[in-house]
Amino acid sequence: MNDNMDDVLKIRRLEQGEEARWDAFVEGCPEATFFHRAGWQTVLRRAFGHVGHFLLAEDEKGLIRGVLPLARVRSLLFGDALLSTPFAVYGGAAADAPRVAAHLHREAARLAGQLGVDHLELRLQTAAAVPEGWPVKDLYCTFRRGIVADAEKNQLSIPRKQRAEVRRGVDQGLSFRVGREWRPCWDIYAESLRNLGTPVFTPRYFPILGEVFGPDCETLLVSNREGSAVAAVLSFYFRDTVLPYYGGGTPAARSCGAYAYMYWQLMNHAAANRGCGIFDFGRSKQGTGSFDFKRYFGFEPLPLHYAVHLVQGKEIPQVNPLNPRYALFIRAWQKLPLTVANGIGPWLAKDLG
Repeated sequence: MNDNMDDVLKIRRLEQGEEARWDAFVEGCPEATFFHRAGWQTVLRRAFGHVGHFLLAEDEKGLIRGVLPLARVRSLLFGDALLSTPFAVYGGAAADAPRVAAHLHREAARLAGQLGVDHLELRLQTAAAVPEGWPVKDLYCTFRRGIVADAEKNQLSIPRKQRAEVRRGVDQGLSFRVGREWRPCWDIYAESLRNLGTPVFTPRYFPILGEVFGPDCETLLVSNREGSAVAAVLSFYFRDTVLPYYGGGTPAARSCGAYAYMYWQLMNHAAANRGCGIFDFGRSKQGTGSFDFKRYFGFEPLPLHYAVHLVQGKEIPQVNPLNPRYALFIRAWQKLPLTVANGIGPWLAKDLG
């Protein structure tokens, strides 16, 4: 790499019609994730109205050397932020050299100042990627491990207590189907979020994801003996990895082992039918029920490093359900009728980022 990289690299916005070039780089960059794909700019705009600022770094030959997906989320409740990437587990620059990533991060900080946001947040996977001097939010962990195209081996990889839940689901006569059933999946997810005290996204979001990402986005629904859907998950696929991303269940799901059954069957399907070798269980906040569930399912937490650059803001924002200031809101939301929660939830959820 040229020592005078700042002189030879050109940082600019992704232009319409360049999405295939961007995605080709992402596909071949080891640091890139599903959330670095160019389609997120379209998804964020169409589903939530958020403006994307997707940056790419080119060398003097016009070759892409790095990308940085960014979008602005402005909220009366949670402030004004430039995020990489909203509604995503991972973000930050994906580049072919650390200095390219650093150059992109500096440009993001400059852009954040130009826009006058409260803060810039980079959702980085490793501490080594954090820009020097930036404070880090250590709230989240991610969970990843291998899977194989053998249902019995996947079941044996699950610790004994949750393995018993898988068997209970089998004994209860649960079944599953894989497809692109956006509305049934959203209905179950929305009810699950209401019960947790969290606003849900617009129902347009899931079909937009399916339209933009095509076969790399699909649903898995679990039904009981009577044929009623009791649990569902929307998953993303990227290279050899499956990411179960939006999952939930009805009140009946827990009593019949539907959660454990669902994720076990997703492991089997993803490995046997999609060629996946990695199951990425996504992020969870430390101290929450989902964090414990993933640990009990045999996954070890890996800390995430969300780096923050303050611009107009004076302190790192703490949009966290464990924050006492949100506890009253959560309890009140859990008591709302489902139709009311689903009606007003999307207005709030679009700004959560």
